[in-house]
Amino acid sequence: MLTTTVLDVGGVHWATTGAVIESTLLRRPGVSSVQANTVNNTATVTYDPAATSVADLSQWLRDCGFHCQGRSVPAHVCDPMAEPGGAEAVSPHAMMGHGGHGAMSMAAMVADMRNRFVVALVLSVPIMLYSPMGRDMLGFAAPAPFGLRDDVVGFVLSVPVIFYSAWIFFDGAWRALRARTLDMMVLVAVAVGTGWLYSVGVTLTGGGEVFYEAASMLTTFVLLGHWFEMRARGGANDAIRTLLELAPPVAVVIRDGLPVEVPTTEVATGDLLLIRPGAKIPVDATVEDGDSEVDESMVTGESLPVSKGPGSAVVGASINTTGTLRVRATKVGADTVLAQIVAMVQQAQNSKAPGQRLADRAAFWLVLVALLGGTVTFLVWWAVGAGVQTALLFAITVVVITCPDALGLATPTAIMVGTGLGARRGVLFKNATALEMSARVTAVVMDKTGTLTKGEPEVTDLVVDGMAEDELLGLVAAVETESEHPLAAAIVSFARARGAQVAALTGFRNVPGHGAVATVAGRTVVVGNRALLAQEGVDSGALFARRDELAAGGRTAVLVAVDGQLVAVIALADAARPTSPAAVTALHELGVQVAMLTGDNGATAERIAGQLGIDIVIADVLPGEKAAKIAELQAAHSRVAMVGDGVNDAPALAQADLGVAIGAGTDVAIETSDLVLMRSDPLDVAVALRIGRGTLRKMRQNLGWAIGYNVIALPIAAGVFVPLFGFVLRPEVAALSMSGSSLIVAVNALMLKRLKLPA
Repeated sequence: MLTTTVLDVGGVHWATTGAVIESTLLRRPGVSSVQANTVNNTATVTYDPAATSVADLSQWLRDCGFHCQGRSVPAHVCDPMAEPGGAEAVSPHAMMGHGGHGAMSMAAMVADMRNRFVVALVLSVPIMLYSPMGRDMLGFAAPAPFGLRDDVVGFVLSVPVIFYSAWIFFDGAWRALRARTLDMMVLVAVAVGTGWLYSVGVTLTGGGEVFYEAASMLTTFVLLGHWFEMRARGGANDAIRTLLELAPPVAVVIRDGLPVEVPTTEVATGDLLLIRPGAKIPVDATVEDGDSEVDESMVTGESLPVSKGPGSAVVGASINTTGTLRVRATKVGADTVLAQIVAMVQQAQNSKAPGQRLADRAAFWLVLVALLGGTVTFLVWWAVGAGVQTALLFAITVVVITCPDALGLATPTAIMVGTGLGARRGVLFKNATALEMSARVTAVVMDKTGTLTKGEPEVTDLVVDGMAEDELLGLVAAVETESEHPLAAAIVSFARARGAQVAALTGFRNVPGHGAVATVAGRTVVVGNRALLAQEGVDSGALFARRDELAAGGRTAVLVAVDGQLVAVIALADAARPTSPAAVTALHELGVQVAMLTGDNGATAERIAGQLGIDIVIADVLPGEKAAKIAELQAAHSRVAMVGDGVNDAPALAQADLGVAIGAGTDVAIETSDLVLMRSDPLDVAVALRIGRGTLRKMRQNLGWAIGYNVIALPIAAGVFVPLFGFVLRPEVAALSMSGSSLIVAVNALMLKRLKLPA
């Protein structure tokens, strides 16, 4: 039986390093699949536990030069800057149960990249000044120190640049070659190493024109670009850090009747906690004492505070606003809602979209094209008599400018930002495929009860004849208070909201399937259907016709008789959620058709559909038929999303191209879905589709830029236009251009955070 684990891999400096990680692990016994994410610095590995283990996976990566350590928690962790075998760090994924600081990995890599860049920059300036370019183009005339030749000065100053600043290129290239793959590290190492070794050979054989300034400036600009790029990559994961910071570090536990502060990680299931006004709730719990309003917006996206009292469930990381609560812990550590949200967001960010897999394959071939292109460029220029130095200059430029780093960053950075944007609104994508599919949906099918409607009856119409409304409601509420029927509870709630005074009653008699009879304030009150009224000898009247009209409109009509006279009709229906009309409108604005799927009769379904402006109504559907109805819609519409909340929705959610579970629904519905709406708000369906479309648009823009850049840059670097314009692109300028291209891709993905979403 296969299992899946997530490894946090340290030392991943470049977007194309993922190919090395995947190639390394896929050649090992027992490994079925690997998805490396170089933006998130993770590798999701599916393997056979009988053939290998997490410890083996970690060791194989360490053998290939990465820093990796495994743990028994869902994410197996490596400290990116630690030495192999060093102290173990804790990833964001593991923090919910173990504590730690998940942001250190990227911060340490960014600092290391900055230090290497600074050293390269400081030494590259004098190397440039004492080079032929510095002498000729910049007019620098100072003699070399100690009477040395210019090329010797360049050699001495370039040694730290090559063996410290640029060493990560050679180390990464060695890893890639050991893993039998090609990546950006190979290209940069070839370019820097070729130029520097050629120059060393010239220096040791008596001097001449060298490439020390090109090799050092090339190193400087590549490091500069990737320093900025890594800072941008770190910004793409702000959502995870924001979520992790929601959990309070300490909790107040009541022990022996006294409040005691303890670390949140030490709270156990069953502990009684004291939550003061303004404090964060540390874990998921149930209220045992007290009443308050709780702000759950940080976790679920619900904008309004929610009333909580004894028996109410509260979510960890939400904020208690007014009263003092005593709550009993029900879920702690990795079982809390917040931990599961973090896990789901990370799962989505660690996965690969179909478009990314294509980009990964293209990146490998682009590296091969760059190496072959550099070789061909050298041979052509050498053959036309340009000389070894000129030919080598063009060849190095071709290799540098064709680095596929931007191609490797194009999709994962957009996915990171898109999933994080969704998490802030309580829209949780389970994987990158779901994110991409949400952009392609052309029709949305919504279950009626519990999704478009509240799932509980409400009074919609009250028709009274021959009696004051408030008096009638007082009599009816007195009878219905004694009934356990859901319709009775709705009528009592309606009466109390209207300020009705409930009188005392005697002789209550329930008539199963028909209604109830009682004596209230000395008057005989009958509340029920037509059969009950006939049984009690109530004469038919004009209100019966009104009752039939309401029933034909999809409502449940309850008749009320007082002292043998029919005096009122009360109509009830499952009322639409307040945001349902806006949800349908928002979907229509996206050009998406909306269908409603329900087991209710046609009249009831048409009533709700008419209120909301729904395009397609599918009524009288048995639970087992829902999946078949989705299949029929898929035949008519290319991509169909299904939104539901119940156990009977699970087959339809699985059948749909995109299954969307309402967060308040059942575990089965959530498990079989691709997308979870934590707020249980149908308006968030449009939010999810808009995020998906925005993310896909950024992915396409980034891929288009990365591919277009290489198509244009390659012939320029090869010197194709030199005979026409005399323009020569230097390797260091090519390095700056290549790094700038990668930075543009990362920043463009971060612009997705400005996407406008329905309120």
